[in-house]
Amino acid sequence: MQVDDLISHGGVGWMGGSGADSDVVISCRVRLARNLADIPFPGTATPAQREHVYELVRSAAERARGLGQLQAIHLKDLTPLDRQILVERHLISPQQADGGEGRGVILRSDESVSIMVNEEDHLRIQGFFPGLEVQNAWRLANQFDDFLASELRYAYDRRLGYLTACPTNLGTGLRVSVMLHLPALTLAEQMRRLSHGLSQVGLVVRGLYGEGSEMAGNIYQVSNQITLGPTEEEVLSHLQEVTRQVIAQERQARQAMLDHNRIALEDRVWRALGTLRYARRLSTTEALGYLSDVRLGIDLNLITGLAPTILQELLVQIRPAHLQRLLHHEMRPEERDVARATWIRRRIAKALGEDR
Repeated sequence: MQVDDLISHGGVGWMGGSGADSDVVISCRVRLARNLADIPFPGTATPAQREHVYELVRSAAERARGLGQLQAIHLKDLTPLDRQILVERHLISPQQADGGEGRGVILRSDESVSIMVNEEDHLRIQGFFPGLEVQNAWRLANQFDDFLASELRYAYDRRLGYLTACPTNLGTGLRVSVMLHLPALTLAEQMRRLSHGLSQVGLVVRGLYGEGSEMAGNIYQVSNQITLGPTEEEVLSHLQEVTRQVIAQERQARQAMLDHNRIALEDRVWRALGTLRYARRLSTTEALGYLSDVRLGIDLNLITGLAPTILQELLVQIRPAHLQRLLHHEMRPEERDVARATWIRRRIAKALGEDR
């Protein structure tokens, strides 16, 4: 499996629109931070030590049985564009994409598992699932964690738990996040209040690509802040319970828009669809905003003939690196805006049966 293979798959499987509460929850992710004993954290390790860690993990992955088809990719072997494709598919972090000695990733062929090697920690084990399926994502990540623990010696303290480069990951090393589409709460200007409320219960709201990223397309990531103290099951249960409350609030906000401002809502979603069908130039941010409105119209049965998964599909395909690989040449930003509009027009025309 190479980056070309990922592109040929089209969308990302774990963003395919299935799973519980998929009208609001796009996907969920469980990430486990782990480090190897007696080797400095990546930030202070020598290049040789980081390469040694990569080889240990690569070799362990080769011995895995019953965990699916795995491939180790050293990021130094990829072009900057291909590394960015992995970022856009959420398989590595923007920080990881900077490359450097010993940085790599272990990928499962269905992209449901990604193990970043030598990011902030030696290992960042990630399990992905569509919809609100945090328990399934946890079981998947934990399965790989158990295997790697049988092959490698983790840095672990009986009192503190798993030792990590950043104290905020100390203890369980567990980060659980859900990717939510919240257009109604955003339009109702409730996100600041919601973010504050979530922070009071130990959760944090971030943008599309996690920490340091901005919101795009009314898509947010909600994740736990505390890793030391609560058990893994307590973290999972708490985030799932609070997420269900957010889902209920979003659905209530959508219904309120239908009940009290239906014409304005219909005008908004149909204008968005019209723009996507006929625009000749679109930035990524513009396109995601219009796609969010169209998805809202689909979920409220105001727009028919389009699958709701069009948001997830194009969410990946219209990103800068994907667009350039799909069209087989590098482009300047203004060229990408034209190509993005063309790609979306054709995709929507095909979905509506208008490309004959």
